[in-house]
Amino acid sequence: MASARQARRRAPQTAATPAPGRAAVRIRVGDWEQLRASATAVRFAVFVQEQGIAPELELDERDATAVHAVALDRSGAPVGTGRLLPDAHIGRMAVLRAVRGQGVGAALLQALVTVARARGMPELRLHAQSSALGFYQRLGFAAVGDEYVEAGIAHRTMVRSLQWPD
Repeated sequence: MASARQARRRAPQTAATPAPGRAAVRIRVGDWEQLRASATAVRFAVFVQEQGIAPELELDERDATAVHAVALDRSGAPVGTGRLLPDAHIGRMAVLRAVRGQGVGAALLQALVTVARARGMPELRLHAQSSALGFYQRLGFAAVGDEYVEAGIAHRTMVRSLQWPD
């Protein structure tokens, strides 16, 4: 039988994030077992169908060790996702085309930053598609190093210190 502490840790957290001119979404944070179906649906729609990334590259063994965040619209349908790995890497950030530019990605990223801070991570890293550099820069990330190709798409590594409050 799981302890009360384990049950609290495993229960997905939900936060409402409505804002004027923004998509009304709820962010659920949990583990892969809890959020697999929702996260996979968004990731396959964005990365596999839209961007042409090979399906076998999309899911990996690191999903099982990550904290996942999923954005749900008013009807409960998943519209965005991202993950935080134990080594302080954020990845697999994806938002459905229909709701891009409405704050969904920012809400997901903030949820993952909150988890990282709670876990005492001093810095976050991510591999941003070069087309998304501005998005991450507006949210406190800075590009480091040269551009490189990952899964056939140009990327840059980005970092953000968590030593200072937002």
